[in-house]
Amino acid sequence: MSDEQTRLSELRDEIDSLDQQIMDLISARARCAQEVAHVKMEANPEQDVFFYRPEREAQVLRRIKDANPGPLADEEMARLFREIMSACLALEQPMRIAFLGPAGTFTQAAALKHFGHSVISQPMPAIDAVFREVESGAAQYGVVPVENSTEGMINHTLDMFISSPLKICGEVQLRIHHHLMRSPDSGDQPLTRIYSHQQSFAQCRQWLDAHQYGIERVTVSSNAEAARRAASEPGTAAIAGDMAAELYGLEIMAGKIEDRPDNTTRFLIVGRESVGPSGQDKTSILVSMRNRPGALYQLLEPFHRAGISLTRIETRPSPSGTWAYVFYIDFEGHMDDAAISKLLEDLEEDAVELKRLGSYPAGVL
Repeated sequence: MSDEQTRLSELRDEIDSLDQQIMDLISARARCAQEVAHVKMEANPEQDVFFYRPEREAQVLRRIKDANPGPLADEEMARLFREIMSACLALEQPMRIAFLGPAGTFTQAAALKHFGHSVISQPMPAIDAVFREVESGAAQYGVVPVENSTEGMINHTLDMFISSPLKICGEVQLRIHHHLMRSPDSGDQPLTRIYSHQQSFAQCRQWLDAHQYGIERVTVSSNAEAARRAASEPGTAAIAGDMAAELYGLEIMAGKIEDRPDNTTRFLIVGRESVGPSGQDKTSILVSMRNRPGALYQLLEPFHRAGISLTRIETRPSPSGTWAYVFYIDFEGHMDDAAISKLLEDLEEDAVELKRLGSYPAGVL
């Protein structure tokens, strides 16, 4: 054997040995996770036990990123551990996660990014259906889009929180890459129609005007639905993501056609239980103020006085009356923090109504 072959053989033997060690350690971690579940069930024999703790998983993933020695990137290392934790949790109780469907949407990609691939992901036809699925207990958590960096807030999601008893339990941000795709059986047939969701058309408007001007653009309920149609209709294409292309067997004609390279959508995780502090948290509330001069100042002044940073404020029409409004506010901190607790007490003194939507870990992945 040459020196190269000898060295390669030694390295491959070392990799095989390391693989065995990794497998042994993952198995040991899985057994430990099972023991945690058994301890919880024995301590609470008459209660529903929640094995998934969002604050605990956020702490673990942050520690992994901080301790990562390389050469893998921090995000990549955290994603590997995300899948290990997902598989370990599924040993005891595979979680059912409702998401805005159909299968192949960016919302499903966000759900799998946040919970890992060992959950059961259940597509729902509308945002309100996701909320109902979780409220009924048919799913442990739901995933819904709340804002896009290009197109702004998803108003339907905000409006659902006005009446829903669900809590916000987490958030996840997903870089959105749109591709123009068609069936590989299309050959050289000219393109006559492009399907996509209205927001995707808006996020790719400049590219479409420059490269596909004059081609009919047909709005459908989701990018996954667009991909399904493009897979079966000759002369058509779809704007969708990688999951839809893989699911419907489409080939990508042009990749990453979004007008803004930093195009990102934020999704919220909704559930029935409150989440404990993780150390890096956000809180979301809905506030209805009296319609009088200085109302907005009265709403914002306590945040300034307490030195609390707002990350988002939106206004939605109140269902209680004409020209009445509800403010949706995200800010840093957890409701269990003394400063946040005092802030909420101050807000309640001037507000018509204050609804605590939840405190949750700031997105890690």
